[in-house]
Amino acid sequence: MTSYAAREARAPIAKEIENPPVAANLHSRARQQPMVRRRKSGHNEAELIGQLKAGDEKALEAMFDLYSARLYNVAQRILGTVADAEEVLQDVFWTAYRKAKSFRGNSQFSTWLYRLTINAALGKIRRSKKNSAVEYEEFLPKFQKDGHHAVRPVIDWSNTLEEKYAKQEIQALLAQALDQLKPLDKSVVVLSDLEGMSDKEIAAATGLTVAAVKTRLHRARLFLRGKLAVELGYSAS
Repeated sequence: MTSYAAREARAPIAKEIENPPVAANLHSRARQQPMVRRRKSGHNEAELIGQLKAGDEKALEAMFDLYSARLYNVAQRILGTVADAEEVLQDVFWTAYRKAKSFRGNSQFSTWLYRLTINAALGKIRRSKKNSAVEYEEFLPKFQKDGHHAVRPVIDWSNTLEEKYAKQEIQALLAQALDQLKPLDKSVVVLSDLEGMSDKEIAAATGLTVAAVKTRLHRARLFLRGKLAVELGYSAS
């Protein structure tokens, strides 16, 4: 990020920085994320957490190498741009460095980092006011009073999807529909369907109850299916 606008976007983070070398290192590492792969760490996580709480910069670097690829993927999938994901990643690890002493160990350290990432990404969406979410109702299935589908016969168009449409076309439509989910719902779908996290893990990472996670996932998936159906010329019902 080298433009004036990009530098201005970082200003709130820069004002909080009390250790410029640490911040500069995080910025450099965050920008390398598209090429980073998760590497095995020879450190014990509990030891790293203790060192991080003591302000050890090497521990921060080790934590970054251990978790940054996964957190970057989550941020990029929620926000949609590399630049925003890099900024969130930098913010998350700087926050973890400054607030490590507030981590009480009631959950896994990775869960805490996921929660910081989700909060930072959602906060960025709120501040940007670029939320592209749409109302779900138009794309959810409709039912009659007797419980049958309002539109019949019900066609299962998904069975022939790959025969009629190119994989890239389907992926593009799904990505577009994903961007139209409410930000928190999109986060839940990303963590579940793209990151493979359990409902319990998602609840811990988002601050939702397990029941709320299940509800949001169900409605979001119905919306995604309905939106894809409409885009392909079928009824959402």
